[in-house]
Amino acid sequence: AFPAVTQALEAAVARGVDAAGLLAAQRERAVDAAAFTEAYRRYCWTTDGLDGARLAPFQLLAVRGRSLAAVPHDQQLAWLDRLVEHDPTGLLQVTRRLIVDTGDEESVRSGTDWWLEMTERGGEGMVVKPLQALARDEKGRLVQPGIKVRGREYLRIIYGPEYTRPENLARLRNRFLGHKRSLALREYALGLEALDRLAEGEPLWRVHEAVFAVLALESEPVDPRL
Repeated sequence: AFPAVTQALEAAVARGVDAAGLLAAQRERAVDAAAFTEAYRRYCWTTDGLDGARLAPFQLLAVRGRSLAAVPHDQQLAWLDRLVEHDPTGLLQVTRRLIVDTGDEESVRSGTDWWLEMTERGGEGMVVKPLQALARDEKGRLVQPGIKVRGREYLRIIYGPEYTRPENLARLRNRFLGHKRSLALREYALGLEALDRLAEGEPLWRVHEAVFAVLALESEPVDPRL
């Protein structure tokens, strides 16, 4: 539709119709739509059952008799690297990672460059996590387990083709994140509780109590722009 509309507007402008502004806007929309298509097509390929599917595991949640939620992420990923190494199907992929010392400027710069290089090549982005996995602040409160930092182009899939326009960015920057963060921390705490109950062999209904509480929190209304 974009080429046909653009051609019609170009013809109208050539005839002297005052449609130059509309034509410019239509051209911008076409560029945004093309960028959106390019972004989502990176995540589309042919599959047949599990053939062609790819999974990049990043954490083992629990084993019989033990929750693994507090195992540091570097140890978790080392276990999973071994699992990937011995997977003959090609289903499992290594999860790329980089350890950053937030107190070291050079380390932070390397982490930033790593993210920029990944997202400029079309990657989704990264999840920033504390290395020790189960972290608490100075008051003993749980720290959010991770924050997604997605790339500019991938965010078109989330917010729409035209989200990078100044008026849309201004609207997105006015979002209220407090309620979303609160929900995330409560869901995290309930997830930990469910894992502990499962590992300790409690009855399934006890595990489901915590799981269904997470689902109930998921149904709470939040800012639709998040």
